[in-house]
Amino acid sequence: MTDEALSNNVRWLNDFERYLRTERQVSAYTVRNYLFELQRIEKLFGETDTWLSLQHESLQAMLAKLHRKGLSPRSLSLTLSALKQFYEFLLREQQIKVNPAISLTAPKQGKPLPKNMDVDSVSHLLDIDGDDPLSLRDKAIMELFYSSGLRLAELAALNVADIQFSQAQVKVLGKGSKERIVPIGKLALTAINQWLDIKRDIYCEDDALFVTAKGKRLAHRSIQARLAKWGQDQALGIKVHPHKLRHSFATHMLESSADLRAVQELLGHANLSTTQVYTSLDFQHLAKVYDGAHPRAKKRGNRS
Repeated sequence: MTDEALSNNVRWLNDFERYLRTERQVSAYTVRNYLFELQRIEKLFGETDTWLSLQHESLQAMLAKLHRKGLSPRSLSLTLSALKQFYEFLLREQQIKVNPAISLTAPKQGKPLPKNMDVDSVSHLLDIDGDDPLSLRDKAIMELFYSSGLRLAELAALNVADIQFSQAQVKVLGKGSKERIVPIGKLALTAINQWLDIKRDIYCEDDALFVTAKGKRLAHRSIQARLAKWGQDQALGIKVHPHKLRHSFATHMLESSADLRAVQELLGHANLSTTQVYTSLDFQHLAKVYDGAHPRAKKRGNRS
């Protein structure tokens, strides 16, 4: 690359930085990230490449090269955004006639897998000895989250009348005001009963299942804070929150039953595709089951 071409490349990046800071007035963080990504691309330039000479195909090839080198889809999305904004600037400055980055594509970001706890961690979390009102209430909350896979909003909205003790199930009002009936495990029922024995001495504003010491329905943030506290108190080394228990419920149910549709019903998912993300959580477990069950997967040494 000639000294003149190199100088022009530097000049346009400097002008772009000034444009972002003064005219667009974007944050210093965004400016820094955009320039870093553009400089990352610049390192892939050939001898004759300049910002003004690059075409769509060359830019797409550079993105593909970064992907092969291990750059994550999230980082590539930022690279792509920086390129599009930079070439829009060059177009605005009438340095190019067509934005070569306008139709660039980055690899799709993988859907993040739900975070779950293993069975031993859940058991340790729920191993609470305290018999004070807060401990009994919080244990009932966590047992119910894990027993029935409820969402935070669903659990917070429960009334005492929603617990059907004789059938060992709970009536839940889910997303879209859709009602579903979900089983409750024996340990969760026991914990709820122990909490209700204490709750009878608290004057409550309504029939809320979980309340504060003053009888007010427990708020979402309070439930989240209590779970986070128990995660620390039980020295789990991870942040505990309602969705983590819901995800753990789903994962452990699938590992034991492999019944995706049943878990879909329990979770209250409208579409099976939403539930299918859990099938990616423990591939080693599924592979082991497959190897032991499928006739064509069994090792030759196992033939009778």
